[in-house]
Parts: sequence; C-alpha cells; structure tokens
Amino acid sequence: MTARALMTAWFGLIGLSVVSAVLTQSVAMQLAGPVILVLAVLKARIILVCYLDLKHTPTWGRGFTMVIGLFQAAVLILYLLASS
Repeated sequence: MTARALMTAWFGLIGLSVVSAVLTQSVAMQLAGPVILVLAVLKARIILVCYLDLKHTPTWGRGFTMVIGLFQAAVLILYLLASS
C-alpha cells in the first residue's frame, strides 16, 4: 500500500471521528447514537480494507464486514430498546 493511500485512509478516519464528536455535541443522543454506530462501522471497514489489506482477499473482507454488520445490528437493537 502506498503512503498516499494510507494517508487518505487516515484522513478518512480522522474525518469520521470529527463528525462523531460533533454529533455528540449538537444533536439529540437518540438520533446521534445510531448515526455514530454507522460511522463506527465505516471506520472499521476502512481499517479492514486499508490497514489490514483485506481488499486483496475479498472473501475475507466480506466475511469480516458481515460479522461487523451483524454486531452493529445487535448493538443498535439493544440501544433502541434501552432508549425507549
């Protein structure tokens, strides 16, 4: 992986982190919670594809993405049940 690609991934991670931080300060937590969970999945996907080089093995990439998606769905369901 080139240094440019790593820097792009790093800036993407920083950008998503900033968006998450801004959401916690400016939006009601009932709305911000699910959005922050989705942003966390996007960050996990960037880490898997760029830093762990799973773009070269699409089967493993899809498998990890599926597990992360299922975990995120479970966490989202628990969050929504707890907030209601």
